[in-house]
Amino acid sequence: MHHEPKHQHENNDHHGRHAHDGHHSHEGGHDHQHVHPHPHEREHHHEHGHKHRGKPGRPVLTVRAAGGLSGDMMLSGLASLVELDQAELDALLAELRLPALAGSLSLEERSVNAIGGWGARVTLPPEHAHRSMADIEKLIRASAMPEPAMELSLRAFGLLAEAEASVHGKSRDDVTFHEVGALDSILDICLVCRIFCLLDPGRFICSPLPLADGSINCAHGRIPSPAPAVLRLLEGVPVRGFAGEGETVTPTAVALLKALGAEFGLWPEFTVRKTVISYGAKVFPDLPNGAIWALGS
Repeated sequence: MHHEPKHQHENNDHHGRHAHDGHHSHEGGHDHQHVHPHPHEREHHHEHGHKHRGKPGRPVLTVRAAGGLSGDMMLSGLASLVELDQAELDALLAELRLPALAGSLSLEERSVNAIGGWGARVTLPPEHAHRSMADIEKLIRASAMPEPAMELSLRAFGLLAEAEASVHGKSRDDVTFHEVGALDSILDICLVCRIFCLLDPGRFICSPLPLADGSINCAHGRIPSPAPAVLRLLEGVPVRGFAGEGETVTPTAVALLKALGAEFGLWPEFTVRKTVISYGAKVFPDLPNGAIWALGS
């Protein structure tokens, strides 16, 4: 099993973008090294919706999306569970072989409604590049990530491309990513998949996803919430109503959940070993916020 936690983390990004501020702040030092591939690191071939009983010797992971879920919420939640320090985060970033990402990510303490947690702080140069699925695939294949993390990243981007293609009436190969193709989303997807492989859970369970009405500002103007790409990706996913307004769940988050083989349902029956709360940039007043992560056996 993994070590007991020395801290909690949180985060809340919405719409695949980052609005981060603050400083990396870990409590306590780390005398363990996580950056080497996990001994059980492997590809996860299970299909979305397939029920797992858990695998002996491997942890059980659950995320409860109280106020929504986004790519950077997933990143800060998983990085917190693994207790990655700044040097380890930098080493994982370096595997992507993108100079613009060097030193761009840190974890920071956040508090919402007086409840502490952790978030991801990302500082990147402005980038307006439009990337095709072929560009993304080339970039990921050229990285130094281990094969399992590479395949999960490609699977997540493939799901996003298919959803966008369906929304805009294009073929998967003709889709060009705007927000999704930006450096921060490449960072979110690749690092979430990389850290998920370090944890190597035998089972991953997510709560039904909270959805709200309202509108969202995106590259195409104001659109209704949930976003069209989210609606496509949600097929087969349990959801529930949320009393807030606007985007609660991003396309990146849903694509990642499906790529990582998440089940959807109640808390699993397991022994809790470690918990973390992650927050993103968006805060819903007088409502539950963030995502609760628990690792157990």
